Parts: sequence; C-alpha cells; structure tokens
Amino acid sequence: MDFAPVPLAPAQWQALEAAYATPPRAYHHFGHVRAVLQHCQQVADGPGWQQPAEVYLAVLYHDAVYQAGRKDNEARSAQLAVQAMADVPALAQLDAARVQQLIMLTARHGALGPDEVDAEAALFLDCDMAILGAPAEVFDAYDRGVAEEYRGVVPGFLYRAGRRRFLQGLLRAPRIFLSDFFHARLDAAARANLRRHLER
Repeated sequence: MDFAPVPLAPAQWQALEAAYATPPRAYHHFGHVRAVLQHCQQVADGPGWQQPAEVYLAVLYHDAVYQAGRKDNEARSAQLAVQAMADVPALAQLDAARVQQLIMLTARHGALGPDEVDAEAALFLDCDMAILGAPAEVFDAYDRGVAEEYRGVVPGFLYRAGRRRFLQGLLRAPRIFLSDFFHARLDAAARANLRRHLER
C-alpha cells in the first residue's frame, strides 16, 4: 500500500502525473515516486515519521521538474510544491518550508553525512536512494534508465565518467545510507550492486 497521509484532489494528481511525464523519462517518472512511497510506508511501519504529510508532499514533488543535466531541477520542483500547497486549502496549513528543504536536500545525494541532516531528513533521503540496494535486475534497470535520460544531453564518455565518479564516491563513503534503518537493511546489497557495476 502506498504511503498517503493526506488526501490529494484528482486534479492535483493529474497535474503531478503530467509533470512526471514531461519530458519523457526513463527513470524519473511517476513509477519512481510510487517506489519511494513504498519505502516511506516501511518507515511509517517502523521508526515512524514526525511530519508524515510534509514528507509525503516532498516525495510527490521532488522530481516533478526534471531535465537531465540541469542544476535547478530541485529548486523548480520545490517551488512547484510550495505553490501547490498554497493553492490547496487542505495543504496550506502544512509546513511548506520543510517540504522545500527536503526537496532541496535531494540535490546533495552522495555529498551528505549522517551528522549533516536531521533524522527525518535522513530517512526521507534514504527512501529516494533505496534503489541502490534493490535486487540486481532492478538496480540495472535504474542505471539504464538514468543513462537513457542523459543520452543526447551530454556526450556518452562524459556521462560515463561522471556516473562512475558518483558511484565510486558512494562506495567509498563510510555510509551510503544516512539512517540506521536503511543502513542496516540495504547497505550490503547497495555495495554489492555498486561493486558489480564498477567492475564492468
């Protein structure tokens, strides 16, 4: 069951699904959002969330604006979330600044340590990165999807070099996952996926 602590109107769902289809995406589509929400539900069933509604909205909007290679995707996605919250009375009383903060933190995946974020933000970021510890075939599909999104945006050799640096950095880090919850559950699988990919 998807994590859904606050209801969204059908029109808001339609707008979100349209956003995640533009431009056509091989990985950062609405299926990715649903996968992250499943991890959020696991957190809800485990350590729990302090601000579940804000986390939910941050997940829904975190990749709503996405063009491979752009540096302002997160800022534009956060702006879209804040505007949507202001336009919907049922959401207007929630903490928009927190939603914005969480979305902006996704721009720093792989560059943050556990001591640089609060416990809830760590769980949120790990839900987004849980794909790293997925079964091998799911991880490989994710990796192919991201590569497809960058095809035609940057030269292949530059993409491969940048991607390799990112994955090597994750593998070298003392913690791939910032929260104890995800570290205990997915660290070994994530490291196995990264090593296997980098040895190709």
